[in-house]
Amino acid sequence: EVQLVESGGGLVQAGGSLTLSCAASGFTFEDDDFAIGWFRQAPGKEREAVSCIGNTYGTLYYVPSVKGRFTISSDDAKNTVYLQMNSLKPEDTAIYYCAADLARFLDERNWYEEGLYDYWGRGTQVTVSS
Repeated sequence: EVQLVESGGGLVQAGGSLTLSCAASGFTFEDDDFAIGWFRQAPGKEREAVSCIGNTYGTLYYVPSVKGRFTISSDDAKNTVYLQMNSLKPEDTAIYYCAADLARFLDERNWYEEGLYDYWGRGTQVTVSS
């Protein structure tokens, strides 16, 4: 059984930083092929992709709105993916979810399609105040 648990959300002032964690179980980063994506959903808006990392391809992906501010990384020993968020803006306020794909090849054309991810965490709230 694959499970994903997000943590690290909270309230921060504009310009501040937060680091989110996605702890995975039911598979191992070292032994299995996978991709983990971060998605977010703001009130009244549709859910959108933020970033993606995995061992099924050799690159990291970010949407243009977070490039240069957010950094995705992984720790194989801890089976955990992180999203370091710097220079936060009020428009970054959302529930942040991590999601795992263990079946499909994701690339620059499809990594942001949430329908391709098989497992989802419950989310963690990030609120950025002015």
